[in-house]
Amino acid sequence: MIDKLVKDIPNSESGFRLIFSANPFPNYAVELEWLRSEHGGNWYHSKKFEMDGWLCPALFKYFDTAPLKLFGRAEPKSV
Repeated sequence: MIDKLVKDIPNSESGFRLIFSANPFPNYAVELEWLRSEHGGNWYHSKKFEMDGWLCPALFKYFDTAPLKLFGRAEPKSV
């Protein structure tokens, strides 16, 4: 899912900035919907990319509980 999100960022393999929130924000690029928890992490679905992805427990460094929706955008790290 991240590969699809960064496909238009030059040299993304050298790094990029990922912005995410439990609330929509200006120019977000992807919306993820919570599916279920598993092995300490959480599965989310992207309608845009037609795929599911598992987010590890590091999600809880940013949120007390897994949000029902996540909104995100990737951009070059120099922005």
